Amino acid sequence: MRTINSLEEVQNLALQIIKDPLLTHEQQVFQLASVAQDALPFSGGEATEEFVRLSEEGLMHEMSTGHAPYSARYILPDYEKFMARGSEFLRLDPPQTLYEAVTALQILYHNVPSVTHFPVYLGNFSELFEPYCGDLSDDEIRTILRGFLIMLDRTLGDSFVHANLGPRKTRTGEIILDLTAELQNAIPNMTLLYDPDITPDDFAEHAIATSLVSANPAFAFDPDFRHDFGAMDYGIASCYNGLPIGGGAYLLHRLDLGPTAAKAADVDDFMNNVLPHAVRTMCGFMEGCIRFEVEESAFFKTSFLFKEGLLDPDRFVGLFGMVGLSECVDELMRKQGRTDLFGSSEEANALGVRIMDRLQELVAEHHSAYCRGFDHHFLLHAQVGLGEAGVTPGVRIPIGRELPLYEHLRQAGLFHHYFQTGVGDIFPFETTARNNPGAILDIFKGAFKVGMRYISTYAEDSDLIRVTGYLVKKSEVYALHDEGKQAINDMSNIAYETLRLHHTEDRKVRRLDEGAD
Repeated sequence: MRTINSLEEVQNLALQIIKDPLLTHEQQVFQLASVAQDALPFSGGEATEEFVRLSEEGLMHEMSTGHAPYSARYILPDYEKFMARGSEFLRLDPPQTLYEAVTALQILYHNVPSVTHFPVYLGNFSELFEPYCGDLSDDEIRTILRGFLIMLDRTLGDSFVHANLGPRKTRTGEIILDLTAELQNAIPNMTLLYDPDITPDDFAEHAIATSLVSANPAFAFDPDFRHDFGAMDYGIASCYNGLPIGGGAYLLHRLDLGPTAAKAADVDDFMNNVLPHAVRTMCGFMEGCIRFEVEESAFFKTSFLFKEGLLDPDRFVGLFGMVGLSECVDELMRKQGRTDLFGSSEEANALGVRIMDRLQELVAEHHSAYCRGFDHHFLLHAQVGLGEAGVTPGVRIPIGRELPLYEHLRQAGLFHHYFQTGVGDIFPFETTARNNPGAILDIFKGAFKVGMRYISTYAEDSDLIRVTGYLVKKSEVYALHDEGKQAINDMSNIAYETLRLHHTEDRKVRRLDEGAD
């Protein structure tokens, strides 16, 4: 986390940004804004001093929320309501044609903030566009949506921009899958909301075939998400964050369990002293930041998104993020004189389950004044890291230690249920798997049956790659860092270090016959 203590420091940081040849003008503007925000005092209240201390020791991170958050981090407007009503503020009537629909959405997207300054949720394309396509030919729909998707990739320059498809099979959903494979864009990230009782196999296989050439879309197990969100409809936003439509997340901070475990004398000390202190500190700091966001900054008081009913303040929640369960388990096993590693033994996995049970219990103890739609509690999120070496995303097994495929899926299924708001695993396949997307669908169905909620794939030779949860084009990342070429996608600036430090390109490549090993 960054703390700016003097005018001279502000000036030096601003000049570095202004002079950086790898940043586009828009990227410079956003980074300059973050310098100004971080020159303000922290808004985390009484817990700030201890949060800063533990952050300096590597236990916590505020995830670019900034010292004084001035909008919610993740926002999921009710786009269907917008299409039905239009917008008085934006002077838009309800769209009547597909062309008017994509134009109206482009205008609204420009006015939806987030932590990245781009909308992190674009809506469910399968459902949003289908009502406008009845009298149009496939070619007419394709022409309009092709231009729309190109516009998104070239103007919303951040891989955390996210759209959904499904669970129904629709004509527009099929066309968007075809266009996704053709265009090879990193933006938007996409998720198919998959329900085996609603999503026909041919549509799901089409999505997998598309993903094997473009790393898009991922699969979310729709029945689990719908069960967890109850009466609230939901969408998948940003990396893979399940959040209520018409709401979102106030903020996301994270706890790194690896260095947290290193501070403990043994497992009992970790469970009863070190972890509780860390959780209470982070929850207290988050509550202070949310209080500032809601009570002092202008967004929740003045945004037209609330005034026009596209957002409801009761549908926002705080995300308690965590990383490094693997490092935590490994450290606590060592403190018991054991060499078992996370994922490699029943004992190590059982310890992981104990840790997650305790973490869930501790986070649930915090009463938030602002998370009214969630019984005044924060929700757990399996955060994917910031590209640091030695920090494994969420509850994943580190790259290089992957298990045989079906064993790996069962192990991941032990942990996905803790995360109502976001968790996922990534499984690249060898290129010949493109010939049999039905076999991969069978693997996904099995994964969901053993408890997984979110899964994604791509082929080993794909230029588009899912890094931790977001997409980038490898060619663009290396052109930026090896040849000094600017990139529209801001995540290309960050992905290089993640690819290098996390060895992302060394993920175990899976074979369809791997289960026979």
